[in-house]
Amino acid sequence: MNKVYLAAPFFSDQQQQRIQLVKQKLQINPTIDSQNIFLPQEHQFEEEPFGSRAWQQYVFASDIRQIQRADLLVAILDYKLEEGDNEGDSGTMFEIGAAFQARIPIAVVQFDPQKKLNLMIAQSLTAYFDASHQGLTELAAYNFDELKSKPADREVF
Repeated sequence: MNKVYLAAPFFSDQQQQRIQLVKQKLQINPTIDSQNIFLPQEHQFEEEPFGSRAWQQYVFASDIRQIQRADLLVAILDYKLEEGDNEGDSGTMFEIGAAFQARIPIAVVQFDPQKKLNLMIAQSLTAYFDASHQGLTELAAYNFDELKSKPADREVF
């Protein structure tokens, strides 16, 4: 059973809803350890004031440690979907890069069917799921033990 680091922006209600949809699909995937899906927003080190130096150091170290412990990273790219913004969340992009550097497989979920995919992300991923077109159903059934390549069928920029 695979442990997952779920990378995604979590700053709005809509972003939180997308995270929960993806998490639910991962939890029913038979190749995922449903008890080991790490969501960074649930581990924010509340013992220190938000944004303080100690808080930043703890959260950064914890997130990097959890990426390295994961068997795969699943990333939701839709940062400001409701605003039509085509750029990814910088924290999520960093987490993808850290996973790639650590040779951890990367699965990308994208909800916006019109959004182009960044070239660096397209080349680093193992599997791509278009949530606007059966992608969440595919995510729930994808065999993360075999990790067959599932490239993005998106225009890149």
